[in-house]
Amino acid sequence: MHLKLVGWLGVLALLVCSTGCGSPLVTAPPATVSHSMGSTVSPPLAEPTAAPVLPSPSSTPEPPLAVRVNGQPIYLADYERRLGQYEAALAAQGIDPGSAEGQEKLAQRRDWILNVMIEQVLTEQAAGAAGVIVTDEGVDAYLHDMIAEVGGDEAFEAMLEEWGQTREEAREELRVELIGGEMARRITDAVPETAEHVRARHILVDTMEKANHILAQLQASADFAALARAHSLDVSTRDNGGDLGFFPRGVLVAPEVERAAFDLQPGQFSGVVTSVLGYHIVQVVERDPARPLSEENRNILKERALAEWVEQLWLEADIQRFVETES
Repeated sequence: MHLKLVGWLGVLALLVCSTGCGSPLVTAPPATVSHSMGSTVSPPLAEPTAAPVLPSPSSTPEPPLAVRVNGQPIYLADYERRLGQYEAALAAQGIDPGSAEGQEKLAQRRDWILNVMIEQVLTEQAAGAAGVIVTDEGVDAYLHDMIAEVGGDEAFEAMLEEWGQTREEAREELRVELIGGEMARRITDAVPETAEHVRARHILVDTMEKANHILAQLQASADFAALARAHSLDVSTRDNGGDLGFFPRGVLVAPEVERAAFDLQPGQFSGVVTSVLGYHIVQVVERDPARPLSEENRNILKERALAEWVEQLWLEADIQRFVETES
């Protein structure tokens, strides 16, 4: 039972580009415009994308929509094309899309595929507000490197055929990924390199009765580490007297334990703390107001910052769905 999260949780689908690929990007000169992340950003160089004008009765009807995201359309044809690409990927894996297995996998992915498309639009809209653009030259350069990496034009075209994509479609998706990568870099760069830490230890048991019994012993001056070694169910810390080491806010699997630890001063111990893991008693050993973040913990905080940013985009978005994706 590990209280600490280990490594990255997995980069979100819309932020798939490595944050190291910033060279193709161009940002506007600095200006005093602040976005929701609290840093100073630049206004867009180009005119912002306006919400589409609804057609008048005499104009050409708008193509069928899958979704409208803050007024921006995602067309049904584009969504169906993505579904077709997924079917092609299934076939490339030897799974017949028309089989029971293929239909089940497709049903499981319908909503996910549409949500990825929505998140890509939300990311592009946020990037536009932040003044982030990707030049055609930057996309072409990155595409050139990608083609060389897979073995040249012939191999690249074969790969596109297997995916059911045209070169232009692949190029557009690459542009979206580069924008997503730059937004990810901006958000993760805002995570500080130092933070307040506590060094704490805990005892984990499976019933309130056991926890209260241990708490009574602690109140009678029993040794915390000795009780942890004798009773704790957390095998990853038990032999070390329940020692969790130093950690900042935002990295423990059990936030209740984390909150309890940050409410304590060195030498103090908590009452019984309930979490999904069971019943804990927490003791703080040391506090450090500005300790450097470990690489592991900084990565966890970066991932959480990305997840919270995307969640906020969804919460603030006006999304109208016109297709049924649930099976």
